[in-house]
Amino acid sequence: MTIDGFVAGPNGENDWVFLPGKQDSDALQKIVGFGVELATGCDTLLLGGKLAASGFCQYWENVADNQPENPWQPLARLIADHRKIAFSSSETPLAGRNLETENGDLGTVVQELKNKPGKDILVYGGVGFVRSLIDLNLIDEYYMIVNPVAIGNGQTIFSERKIMQLESSKAYSSGKIINKYVPVAG
Repeated sequence: MTIDGFVAGPNGENDWVFLPGKQDSDALQKIVGFGVELATGCDTLLLGGKLAASGFCQYWENVADNQPENPWQPLARLIADHRKIAFSSSETPLAGRNLETENGDLGTVVQELKNKPGKDILVYGGVGFVRSLIDLNLIDEYYMIVNPVAIGNGQTIFSERKIMQLESSKAYSSGKIINKYVPVAG
Protein backbone atom coordinates (compact mmCIF):
# COMPACT_ATOMS: atom_id res chain seq x y z
CA MET A 1 0.00 0.00 0.00
CA THR A 2 1.21 3.52 -0.70
CA ILE A 3 1.33 6.15 2.04
CA ASP A 4 -1.68 7.76 0.39
CA GLY A 5 -3.70 4.55 0.71
CA PHE A 6 -3.61 2.99 -2.75
CA VAL A 7 -2.82 -0.67 -3.44
CA ALA A 8 -2.42 -0.20 -7.20
CA GLY A 9 -2.19 2.58 -9.71
CA PRO A 10 -5.26 3.63 -11.72
CA ASN A 11 -4.60 0.85 -14.24
CA GLY A 12 -3.37 -1.74 -11.73
CA GLU A 13 0.27 -0.61 -11.79
CA ASN A 14 2.47 -1.82 -8.95
CA ASP A 15 5.83 -0.52 -10.19
CA TRP A 16 6.12 1.49 -6.96
CA VAL A 17 6.32 -1.59 -4.67
CA PHE A 18 10.10 -2.06 -5.05
CA LEU A 19 11.67 1.26 -5.90
CA PRO A 20 15.37 1.39 -6.91
CA GLY A 21 17.61 2.44 -4.06
CA LYS A 22 14.90 1.94 -1.43
CA GLN A 23 15.35 -1.80 -0.96
CA ASP A 24 18.35 -3.15 0.89
CA SER A 25 18.95 -6.88 1.21
CA ASP A 26 18.33 -6.89 4.97
CA ALA A 27 14.91 -5.26 4.55
CA LEU A 28 14.07 -7.63 1.67
CA GLN A 29 15.01 -10.64 3.79
CA LYS A 30 12.77 -9.38 6.62
CA ILE A 31 9.83 -8.75 4.30
CA VAL A 32 10.23 -12.24 2.80
CA GLY A 33 10.48 -13.66 6.33
CA PHE A 34 7.25 -11.88 7.25
CA GLY A 35 5.53 -13.41 4.20
CA VAL A 36 6.85 -16.87 5.08
CA GLU A 37 5.63 -16.48 8.67
CA LEU A 38 2.12 -15.56 7.50
CA ALA A 39 2.01 -18.33 4.89
CA THR A 40 3.29 -20.93 7.37
CA GLY A 41 0.40 -20.08 9.70
CA CYS A 42 -2.22 -20.74 7.05
CA ASP A 43 -3.39 -23.69 5.01
CA THR A 44 -5.59 -21.97 2.43
CA LEU A 45 -5.02 -18.98 0.15
CA LEU A 46 -7.91 -17.04 -1.34
CA LEU A 47 -7.54 -15.28 -4.68
CA GLY A 48 -9.79 -13.30 -6.93
CA GLY A 49 -10.42 -14.89 -10.30
CA LYS A 50 -8.73 -12.03 -12.17
CA LEU A 51 -5.54 -12.41 -10.15
CA ALA A 52 -5.54 -16.17 -10.64
CA ALA A 53 -6.13 -15.75 -14.39
CA SER A 54 -3.28 -13.23 -14.63
CA GLY A 55 -0.62 -15.87 -13.99
CA PHE A 56 -0.22 -15.46 -10.20
CA CYS A 57 0.06 -19.22 -9.59
CA GLN A 58 2.37 -19.83 -12.53
CA TYR A 59 4.69 -17.02 -11.42
CA TRP A 60 5.11 -18.40 -7.88
CA GLU A 61 5.36 -21.99 -9.12
CA ASN A 62 8.17 -20.95 -11.46
CA VAL A 63 10.05 -19.23 -8.62
CA ALA A 64 9.49 -22.27 -6.35
CA ASP A 65 10.53 -24.85 -8.93
CA ASN A 66 13.22 -23.09 -10.98
CA GLN A 67 14.79 -20.23 -9.03
CA PRO A 68 16.55 -21.56 -5.92
CA GLU A 69 18.64 -18.37 -5.59
CA ASN A 70 15.64 -16.03 -5.73
CA PRO A 71 15.19 -14.40 -2.29
CA TRP A 72 11.41 -14.99 -2.60
CA GLN A 73 11.88 -18.75 -3.13
CA PRO A 74 10.91 -19.84 0.45
CA LEU A 75 7.63 -17.95 0.17
CA ALA A 76 7.10 -19.17 -3.40
CA ARG A 77 7.32 -22.81 -2.24
CA LEU A 78 4.59 -22.21 0.33
CA ILE A 79 2.35 -20.38 -2.13
CA ALA A 80 2.81 -23.10 -4.76
CA ASP A 81 2.11 -25.93 -2.32
CA HIS A 82 -0.82 -24.44 -0.38
CA ARG A 83 -4.44 -25.06 -1.24
CA LYS A 84 -5.65 -22.09 -3.27
CA ILE A 85 -9.25 -21.12 -3.97
CA ALA A 86 -9.91 -18.62 -6.73
CA PHE A 87 -13.33 -16.97 -6.71
CA SER A 88 -14.58 -16.41 -10.23
CA SER A 89 -17.91 -15.70 -11.89
CA SER A 90 -16.60 -17.47 -14.98
CA GLU A 91 -16.78 -21.21 -15.54
CA THR A 92 -13.38 -21.10 -17.30
CA PRO A 93 -10.86 -23.38 -15.57
CA LEU A 94 -7.89 -21.60 -13.99
CA ALA A 95 -4.39 -23.06 -14.10
CA GLY A 96 -2.32 -23.61 -11.00
CA ARG A 97 -1.01 -26.22 -8.61
CA ASN A 98 -3.51 -27.01 -5.83
CA LEU A 99 -5.90 -24.41 -7.28
CA GLU A 100 -9.66 -24.79 -7.01
CA THR A 101 -12.17 -22.48 -8.66
CA GLU A 102 -15.21 -21.41 -6.65
CA ASN A 103 -18.30 -19.94 -8.30
CA GLY A 104 -20.58 -19.82 -5.24
CA ASP A 105 -21.70 -16.87 -3.17
CA LEU A 106 -18.55 -15.21 -1.81
CA GLY A 107 -19.89 -14.43 1.67
CA THR A 108 -21.43 -17.85 2.20
CA VAL A 109 -18.42 -19.80 0.91
CA VAL A 110 -15.83 -17.78 2.87
CA GLN A 111 -17.86 -17.98 6.09
CA GLU A 112 -18.10 -21.77 5.65
CA LEU A 113 -14.32 -21.93 5.13
CA LYS A 114 -13.75 -19.83 8.26
CA ASN A 115 -15.97 -22.16 10.29
CA LYS A 116 -14.03 -25.29 9.31
CA PRO A 117 -11.15 -26.53 11.47
CA GLY A 118 -7.68 -25.75 10.23
CA LYS A 119 -5.11 -23.02 10.10
CA ASP A 120 -5.67 -19.41 9.10
CA ILE A 121 -6.86 -18.35 5.67
CA LEU A 122 -4.65 -15.86 3.82
CA VAL A 123 -5.98 -13.52 1.13
CA TYR A 124 -3.72 -12.35 -1.69
CA GLY A 125 -6.08 -10.30 -3.84
CA GLY A 126 -6.77 -8.68 -6.36
CA VAL A 127 -8.08 -5.29 -5.45
CA GLY A 128 -11.79 -5.83 -6.20
CA PHE A 129 -11.80 -9.24 -4.54
CA VAL A 130 -10.24 -7.93 -1.34
CA ARG A 131 -12.63 -4.96 -1.36
CA SER A 132 -15.55 -7.41 -1.57
CA LEU A 133 -14.25 -9.39 1.42
CA ILE A 134 -13.80 -6.16 3.42
CA ASP A 135 -17.29 -4.94 2.49
CA LEU A 136 -18.71 -8.26 3.75
CA ASN A 137 -16.75 -7.93 7.03
CA LEU A 138 -14.93 -11.21 6.38
CA ILE A 139 -11.41 -9.99 7.24
CA ASP A 140 -10.27 -10.69 10.82
CA GLU A 141 -6.75 -9.23 10.60
CA TYR A 142 -5.20 -6.73 8.21
CA TYR A 143 -1.46 -6.79 7.54
CA MET A 144 -0.58 -3.72 5.54
CA ILE A 145 2.87 -3.19 4.12
CA VAL A 146 3.04 0.57 3.68
CA ASN A 147 5.57 1.65 1.06
CA PRO A 148 7.33 5.04 1.29
CA VAL A 149 5.75 6.42 -1.87
CA ALA A 150 2.66 8.42 -2.76
CA ILE A 151 1.14 7.93 -6.22
CA GLY A 152 -1.69 10.48 -6.03
CA ASN A 153 -4.31 8.34 -7.74
CA GLY A 154 -5.09 4.67 -7.82
CA GLN A 155 -7.13 1.77 -6.56
CA THR A 156 -8.08 1.20 -2.94
CA ILE A 157 -9.36 -1.83 -1.09
CA PHE A 158 -11.72 0.25 1.04
CA SER A 159 -15.09 1.50 -0.17
CA GLU A 160 -16.42 2.66 3.18
CA ARG A 161 -15.29 3.72 6.63
CA LYS A 162 -13.67 0.96 8.70
CA ILE A 163 -12.44 1.58 12.22
CA MET A 164 -9.32 -0.40 13.07
CA GLN A 165 -7.18 -1.00 16.10
CA LEU A 166 -3.42 -1.08 15.54
CA GLU A 167 -1.98 -4.25 17.11
CA SER A 168 1.62 -3.94 15.95
CA SER A 169 3.88 -1.92 13.70
CA LYS A 170 7.37 -2.63 12.42
CA ALA A 171 9.46 -0.16 10.42
CA TYR A 172 12.31 -1.24 8.12
CA SER A 173 15.37 0.66 6.92
CA SER A 174 13.91 0.64 3.40
CA GLY A 175 11.10 2.86 4.67
CA LYS A 176 8.51 0.11 4.47
CA ILE A 177 6.27 -0.33 7.51
CA ILE A 178 4.20 -3.42 8.32
CA ASN A 179 1.11 -2.57 10.34
CA LYS A 180 -1.22 -5.16 11.80
CA TYR A 181 -4.78 -3.98 12.38
CA VAL A 182 -7.92 -5.69 13.63
CA PRO A 183 -11.41 -4.37 12.99
CA VAL A 184 -13.16 -2.66 15.88
CA ALA A 185 -16.70 -4.00 16.31
CA GLY A 186 -19.50 -1.54 16.19
